[in-house]
Amino acid sequence: MKTAFLFPGQGAQVTGMGADIAAAFTQAAGIFRKANDILGFDLSEICFNGPAERLNSTEISQPAIFTVSAAILEVLKTVPDTAKIIPCVTAGLSLGEYTALYAAGVIDFESALLLCHQRGKAMQKAADGADGGMLSIIGLDDEKVHQLCVRAAQGDVLAAVNFNCPGQIVVSGTTAACRRAEQLAVEYGALKAVPLQVAGAFHTDFMSPAAEQLRIALAKCSIRDPGDIRIIANIDGHYYTSAADIAEGLIKQLTNPVLWHKCMQTLLDDGVEVFYEVGPGRVLTGLMKRISRKTQVINVSTLDPLNALLNP
Repeated sequence: MKTAFLFPGQGAQVTGMGADIAAAFTQAAGIFRKANDILGFDLSEICFNGPAERLNSTEISQPAIFTVSAAILEVLKTVPDTAKIIPCVTAGLSLGEYTALYAAGVIDFESALLLCHQRGKAMQKAADGADGGMLSIIGLDDEKVHQLCVRAAQGDVLAAVNFNCPGQIVVSGTTAACRRAEQLAVEYGALKAVPLQVAGAFHTDFMSPAAEQLRIALAKCSIRDPGDIRIIANIDGHYYTSAADIAEGLIKQLTNPVLWHKCMQTLLDDGVEVFYEVGPGRVLTGLMKRISRKTQVINVSTLDPLNALLNP
């Protein structure tokens, strides 16, 4: 049976995440201690106890989500009952792609964690230099969202950047353009338009300075060619084929749309039958239910579902 591990991206963070699993499993606690040592500050304290304002900052939320996902993954890999669950492919939503690369064995924990931290800081700096935001459009197809963006842009940057599932597309651009799109969305037939609590216009050219910073960081990082576990790329829905391909994909991801729906459809077409969402939240579980309602998705975000896997 073909199995995929999915890893969430920014926005999945919540105060308290990972605390129950770290308390229950020494191997998970060890991942948090390792992350604290590498980063030089107490990331686990922020994950477990907040404050929420600090956890939600881009430069903290990105390494935090990666670490929580890696801690849960460590339990799955080391407990005999779940160690036999070997994915044939991994995928991650935006930031989650770094966890997918780590899970597939092409990048080590320290390198992935530091890249997430550097990526978060670079994105925050780029966002601070531009007045931007993001808006989730519910209930429109791709073409309608494109028409909405064209009308609402009025000379500003505004584009569809996250194709999450049928009827859920996120647009990104200047704050003014996002506000106009929110006001016009119902006129185009949208069920609703929801402003996202993010620092800026991610996955647009506003993130070009961050992409250049990431390019420098990646040049110093050791990435291996994919092996037995394949990794699918956000930017085109194709499988990564080499280390160079991975590095370029991660750089392009900052300024290009995330084609999550296409990625998941590729996996379904290739015969993946069971998906595990490994990490905080249930966003990817919900998206898959919109993409393929009958597909089995097992969410492993907290201690209860993890225990259910360990004690079937």
